[in-house]
Amino acid sequence: MLRKAYNALPSGGALLVYERLIDDERRRSIAGLLESLIMLIETRAGFDYTGADCRDWMREAGFSEAYVEQLTGIE
Repeated sequence: MLRKAYNALPSGGALLVYERLIDDERRRSIAGLLESLIMLIETRAGFDYTGADCRDWMREAGFSEAYVEQLTGIE
């Protein structure tokens, strides 16, 4: 899906992923970790992902820059 998004964007375009991510160390984001547990319980292979996972997938899809910006609100 990320590759399709990359290919659909005009030159210089950007992709914004708005998601509650698990912290890279998988230790601090309680809400994200609980959501990941729920995904694992409800589906065979479900899981939530870290910012590092998302950045890696975006680079593999062709994006040259990828970063995580922590928003205020629910942790």
